[in-house]
Amino acid sequence: MLTVGSKAPDFSLKASDGKIYSLKKLKGKTVVLYFYPKDDTPGCTLESCGFRDREFEFSQSNAIIFGISRDDHKSHVRFSQKYRLNFPLLSDESGKVCKAYGVWREKSFLGIKSMGIVRSTFIIGEGGKIEAIFDNVNPLGHANSMLFALKLLRAKKENFRELHLTSQNAKSDSNSKASFKGNQKSKKKDLKKPKRK
Repeated sequence: MLTVGSKAPDFSLKASDGKIYSLKKLKGKTVVLYFYPKDDTPGCTLESCGFRDREFEFSQSNAIIFGISRDDHKSHVRFSQKYRLNFPLLSDESGKVCKAYGVWREKSFLGIKSMGIVRSTFIIGEGGKIEAIFDNVNPLGHANSMLFALKLLRAKKENFRELHLTSQNAKSDSNSKASFKGNQKSKKKDLKKPKRK
């Protein structure tokens, strides 16, 4: 089971724009990877259009959005064109990637159990590790929640950097003081030495 800090499983999938995307080639970028059940259904349309409307803000945060489902490439193209989606939809027809991320699970609707994609989103950091997992999400306002999550993650990293720099400066100051004290003691010893006649 994947957890925060796990290395994100790699993938190489064809997208709605006709390109093949591989996670390992996206290092240096933050990836927002959202898994959804099916193209052109109410919840998935609501979620996808939310990401579409905030895509510029994600790009300003150095983040790339990918939607992913088990629909085929043609279905993705139709869905993307119909709603003018401005980011790629990845086609995982075999379900291999869905299973690797643990989103292909048993679901229950009106007492009927079946296997399907549990709506989930993964934020993958620039180094390829999972920074946040959102499971069984509500499609309404989900894009806004992901933008807020990105801001929190960025603030956490910046605070860590500041703490790291402060710690380094403190060590440097401590070493300087120790060196200064050492020099002072050495000078005092020299002063106490009797002068040779």
